[in-house]
Amino acid sequence: MNSIKFNKILILLLVAPLILTSCKGPDGGFKLPGGDARKFPDDPQKRVEQNIREGKGFRINDAIKRGGGTFDFASSNELWRASLDVIDFMPLLSVNYSGGIIVTDWYSENNSPNESIKISIRFLTNEIRSDALDVKIFNRVCIDTLINCTFSDSNENLSKEIAKQILKKAAIYKSKKTEESSNKDYKYPQKIKKKKKK
Repeated sequence: MNSIKFNKILILLLVAPLILTSCKGPDGGFKLPGGDARKFPDDPQKRVEQNIREGKGFRINDAIKRGGGTFDFASSNELWRASLDVIDFMPLLSVNYSGGIIVTDWYSENNSPNESIKISIRFLTNEIRSDALDVKIFNRVCIDTLINCTFSDSNENLSKEIAKQILKKAAIYKSKKTEESSNKDYKYPQKIKKKKKK
């Protein structure tokens, strides 16, 4: 019985300093949770706007208007979609839209299992232009096993060809997108009703 009381007191003594130090403010004095009412406006709408401006909250309507985040934007980015389409035959190792990079895993064809390639695509801009992509291709040639391998950069011709294919496909996606958006804005004329003469 005494040992249980002793353990409770010991736990309380160990936890109490943690609780007390967590209530300290940036100036070292104790500060209770909550804010100073003098620093916030009385109107709830203005308080919400101030919290959002300071990064303390978000509005659900804003998230709905934005379309749900970066994944929706990634699917609407023509260069990104075109890159994934051009290299869709290769297994992907790393795909990072926010970092702007796609890295494939090592890929080899059935007729040459000891030779494989890896492709790295880095996005320098979202605009469809010749300097928007940095495509690098790496070769791996193995003798007998995957332990005894040599690695090298591939020739630039293949890198340029892949970048060219991506830019072509991205231009097609962009033209389709502008065509669809222009069709949405078009208002078809309504049928004109002729008035009967009396």
